[in-house]
Amino acid sequence: MEPRNNVTYFVLLGLTQNPKEQKVLCVTFLLFYVLTMVGNMLIVLTVSVSKTLDSPMYFFLASLSFIDVLYSSSISPRLISELFFGENTISFQSCMTQLFTEHFFGGSEVFLLLVMAYDRYVAICKPLHYLVIMRQWVCIVLLVGCWVVGFLHSIIQLHTIYGLPFCGPNVIDHFMCDMYPLLKLVCTDTCVIGLLVVANGGLSCTIVFLLLLISYSVILHSLKNLSHEGRQKALQTCGSHITVVVFFFVPCIFMYARPAKTFSIDKSLSVFYTVITPMLNPLIYTLRNSEMINAMKKLLRRKVISGRK
Repeated sequence: MEPRNNVTYFVLLGLTQNPKEQKVLCVTFLLFYVLTMVGNMLIVLTVSVSKTLDSPMYFFLASLSFIDVLYSSSISPRLISELFFGENTISFQSCMTQLFTEHFFGGSEVFLLLVMAYDRYVAICKPLHYLVIMRQWVCIVLLVGCWVVGFLHSIIQLHTIYGLPFCGPNVIDHFMCDMYPLLKLVCTDTCVIGLLVVANGGLSCTIVFLLLLISYSVILHSLKNLSHEGRQKALQTCGSHITVVVFFFVPCIFMYARPAKTFSIDKSLSVFYTVITPMLNPLIYTLRNSEMINAMKKLLRRKVISGRK
């Protein structure tokens, strides 16, 4: 579908127009991005080489970290560049590409978090059947399914916006290309399209979030059947998962499960779930996970010894 518009590029107003604030934010987001890359890639590397982290839980955790790397990379580098150079224009095609990638990786992460909740449910509520149910090929199929659903979600979003007429103005009051800021610039009635966006984005997020809350409620209720040590370990794992779920889903639901309008708080919330949450995920998943911490220590110790040789 060819776009029917007179707009070849958009102007992103960004987070601030103050040069001093831009420099401070540039350094801050660069630090966040480096921490995001290092933390998530460390998890991927640790799970890949460690023989003790061969359970499905760590397979999905490494997959989540990999998605976070890609998700953050679809937003942060351009945001940092805009703040550093002051270049705030983006071509129409680049805008559509950014829209596709952010929803592709974000949508994949939404359903991966649901798969991770299912994995914990089977591990805690059906421990004797865990290795039978969560076989390697099942885990791979579930992961591929997350990527496929994320791709379909993103394709629908892109198809919805790509063929709409943009006649001007071309100024986006945001730091990235997203559905509602773009719909605000469309020179036609967007009521029906807005409902489609809510159904594809906000409703999906809300349903998955409710399913996650139900699944973790069932898991927490079943903990009374475990030993004290098993209950503590399960609580630590589920507590980490629930924290990530809340950090990711609450802003997303607020952003997309509403009529196609924009608010002043939107940019701050977008920063939280696109920049800060991918950085926090490695900390949340590793700080209270002794197995992961020990595996990381062994990996770093091995690197130091091999470096000395």
